[in-house]
Amino acid sequence: MEPVIFSADIKQTLSSLVSQLSFSRLVVLTDQNTQHHCLPIIQEILPSETVFISVSAGEIHKNLDTCSLIWNRMTEEALDRKALMLNLGGGVIGDMGGFCASLYKRGVRFINCPTTLLSQVDASVGGKLGIDFKGLKNHLGVFNEPETVVIAPEFLKTLPQAELRSGYAEIIKHGLIRDKAYFKKLQAQNWENQDWESLIRHSVGIKKAVVDADPKENGLRKILNFGHTIGHAFESYFLDTSNHLLHGEAIALGMIAEGFLSFEKVGLSYEDFQELSQFLLRVYGKVNFSLHELDPILDLCLQDKKNEGQTLLFSLLESIGNCTFNIPVTREEIKNAIHYYHQLPQA
Repeated sequence: MEPVIFSADIKQTLSSLVSQLSFSRLVVLTDQNTQHHCLPIIQEILPSETVFISVSAGEIHKNLDTCSLIWNRMTEEALDRKALMLNLGGGVIGDMGGFCASLYKRGVRFINCPTTLLSQVDASVGGKLGIDFKGLKNHLGVFNEPETVVIAPEFLKTLPQAELRSGYAEIIKHGLIRDKAYFKKLQAQNWENQDWESLIRHSVGIKKAVVDADPKENGLRKILNFGHTIGHAFESYFLDTSNHLLHGEAIALGMIAEGFLSFEKVGLSYEDFQELSQFLLRVYGKVNFSLHELDPILDLCLQDKKNEGQTLLFSLLESIGNCTFNIPVTREEIKNAIHYYHQLPQA
């Protein structure tokens, strides 16, 4: 079966998939948003015995408590190892649903049907599954591939503008780490006026090539984490606050700060650094925070999964389109990079 299917008609695609795959029962996982906006689009083609599980929406609920609710329901329904799970939602549902499927009775098969731009270009490809633990993003997880990923751009019509813009950060990242011409093309356009299907296909192609070369993140795949060490720290720190950041907003901040580290440490030219910074500020504006919050944010950087012991390892840009990895960075250097971001004028 194709690892990624691009669908122009999601009902027809899923109907065909369901008829091809043998399973004892289908379980569909949604959150409150996708239950309301996305499930009605496909509900009529689902088997009559389908089990529906809906959980609270948002990264703050991507934890063991929610997993327990999912596993309890699967157990109550007496789902066996031949069950099939369909994860209908964004990155949180894909991550958590795949994680729950992988652990239930030592693993049942699952399909991911990503409904946000972020999950379609990033989270749905590569087999990384996980949940947050003690405020640390994706701290518990496994590598496990879905049966297939079905990408249907029609779901993007259900998204608010802020969610589209959040997903766009990962598209920008793909250009920065691997494809200079792609980045230049993005830079020349108004981000809101896009052929989304074309961008999704291109970004999925970039990510898939990297993942195929390094499935378990022993080397090259680490470049996909550009912007994410500092970005995840900010996202985690503000997760349960009124200053909550969407993933893409945090990663945009992270890419500017880690762009500064790239300029300082691996030879990214000042012109390239200014180019990426100005573009990201134009699209995302600037995140406001107090320097008094810096120490706990720096502490969160120490928990990044790329680190080895107490050595903080970053993926940094040597130039636009060319990313290197395993670059040791000190706490003081991270602090300086965040200070640089903090003093930038509002875009």
